[in-house]
Amino acid sequence: MDKAITFDKLAPIKSFRTDIYLNRELSQLSFNRRVLAQAEDSTIPLLERLRYLSIVSSNLDEFFEVRIASLLARESIDGELVEPPALTAALERTSTECHQIVERQYSILNKDILPQLSANGIHLLRHQDRNEAQRAWVKSYFDREVRPLLTPIGLDPAHPFPQVVNKSLNFIIELSGKDAFGRGTGIAIVKAPRVLPRVIRLPDEISGDGISFCLLSSIIHAHITDMFTGREVIAYSQFRVTRNSDLWVDEEEVKNLRQALQGELQSRQFGVAVRLEVARNCPPQLAQFLLDQFSISKNRLYAVDGPVNMVRLSELIEHAGQPALRFPPFTQGYPQKLANVDIFTLLRKQDILLHHPFQSFLPVLEFVHTAANDPNVVAIKQTIYRTGMNSDLMESLIAAAQHGKEVTVIVELMARFDEEANINWADRLERVGAQVVYGVVGLKTHAKLALVIRREEGALRHYAHLGTGNYHPTTTKFYTDFGLLTAHPALTAEVNEIFIHLTSLTKPKKLQYLWLAPFALQKEIIKAIRNEARIAREGRPGRIIAKMNALLDESVIRALYAASADGVRIDLIVRGACALKPGVPGLSENIRVRSIIGRFLEHSRIYYFRNDLKHDVYLASADWMNRNLFRRIEVAFPVLDKTLKKQVITQGLNPYLKDNTNAWELESDGQYRKRKPRAKQLRFSAQQHLMQALGFQTSSADT
Repeated sequence: MDKAITFDKLAPIKSFRTDIYLNRELSQLSFNRRVLAQAEDSTIPLLERLRYLSIVSSNLDEFFEVRIASLLARESIDGELVEPPALTAALERTSTECHQIVERQYSILNKDILPQLSANGIHLLRHQDRNEAQRAWVKSYFDREVRPLLTPIGLDPAHPFPQVVNKSLNFIIELSGKDAFGRGTGIAIVKAPRVLPRVIRLPDEISGDGISFCLLSSIIHAHITDMFTGREVIAYSQFRVTRNSDLWVDEEEVKNLRQALQGELQSRQFGVAVRLEVARNCPPQLAQFLLDQFSISKNRLYAVDGPVNMVRLSELIEHAGQPALRFPPFTQGYPQKLANVDIFTLLRKQDILLHHPFQSFLPVLEFVHTAANDPNVVAIKQTIYRTGMNSDLMESLIAAAQHGKEVTVIVELMARFDEEANINWADRLERVGAQVVYGVVGLKTHAKLALVIRREEGALRHYAHLGTGNYHPTTTKFYTDFGLLTAHPALTAEVNEIFIHLTSLTKPKKLQYLWLAPFALQKEIIKAIRNEARIAREGRPGRIIAKMNALLDESVIRALYAASADGVRIDLIVRGACALKPGVPGLSENIRVRSIIGRFLEHSRIYYFRNDLKHDVYLASADWMNRNLFRRIEVAFPVLDKTLKKQVITQGLNPYLKDNTNAWELESDGQYRKRKPRAKQLRFSAQQHLMQALGFQTSSADT
């Protein structure tokens, strides 16, 4: 047994053994393993299993665009090694794991899901699978819709290798003979038109039994020789390049963040290449040619047995129909107490807690919409991190400004992959007279806050919404999150202080209720953890339950280790990456970590501290990661009402600790073990339980 480690003080990280933390990248990839397991689960509807495969591909795309790109940038500058060999070794382990995940992913697609789809009348036809009528239609489609948009580039000094957009579909072709000018240009590149769908449905009259689809890549493959008259195509392959997609602006030199980002968005598509995907049958010489062209090492080459972009198979899911092959329909619940009432009158009497997606996000939209049209409302303040291209909430803010209200919107322009949408909203808001600021340069504004100021009986009254998730019309239907609507005078006053802080850049006042990052959030979390440790040392029960997306901050992990050593019982529900090692004797034997992977993406952040039966409950926008605690504007807010506090515990925590269907438990070696019901124990899924308790589902499932 290891000697117990004490953490009475948060000593510098370097003073502790490195083996007390799990590797971040490998832990993140382990999350994708758990998502991949959903695609293998025969109890899940077939089209949903295909969706999970697509999600894994999307997650891996971002993993390379952000994490691997960051590690590669750290590893060397101008080819010179600037980090210790341990980083290179970590990259190699990560590469091995990625290759194994991708190999398994395509095996599931080809050996399991596609055959089963075909058995259910949904056919994804390759060239060799198509009959004469189907081939004739594909040829017609190619000539009519595809060929006019293709521009083959024969490479020579006057035709250099073309710019290849991040994650776009392309083809490399090896040609024999000479071109029209008698020269032996042997390599050509064809870029697939981005305006065309990647999944094309064939007419029903030629589909045979069921419905049939073709991939655009398959159509181009079948007719690629038509593009090179008089020359023989020796070999060809589809390929896709993944690039570094982090945006960078010089914070000291930039004068207008929005203008600077608009310029950077164009260059994102052509960042440093970090991964190359080719077809499994791509000739080695063509793969090597591409590796050399993009300066990518061979261990970041992925030869796949299928489409190089599996994310696009989600288009097939949307067009396939077949309700029986999907999750049963689910209608979000709407709290009865909110029906046909004046929201401001109700909030003066009580707080309202919403649990999404089991309950609708509509009350939040109605809150802002009502405020925009209420003549007694004088001001609306809102933070926006992700909201999408189409948003009723943003339209309401625009309408409020048009009605002459004071509208202040803090738009986070650096929300990764949502920059363009946020820039567009900022522009529209400014054009109608709203005050728009872009947060704090160098810190992302990730807090989820909305404030309404209303004139009532000669005085101003505050109403607020505080949430754990984004004001996004799509994600509110698929992400689990909590939101609090409140008129609590002290709480809403502190929300207003945060808005003043963010717009004026003055030092925030000391807050009694809200924990604000980067100033106090980490300190308050550590303080609450240490308080439970003190209680345990004094012989009373110490208890911590926390739910989040990721746990990576070393100072918080060390505090949890210390609390465990003092006897605090700790349960952590961490969806994704977790660097904490649970269950290690003398270190973390009182800590359990589990991850829930189900129909919805677990996204809510909940901190619970027993605190001698005071049962402190905080909801937050922040995970326990260094970036959230020190490099973002984040807010954790208390649930003060005893009834609502119990609701958070009984809905947001207890069912997830009871789950034996969608739960994975983390072992001390970094491996996750799927929970299964014990003998004679009923299956229990937290998400299924909440869907039935709070929403409306057309058919039941195991609970």
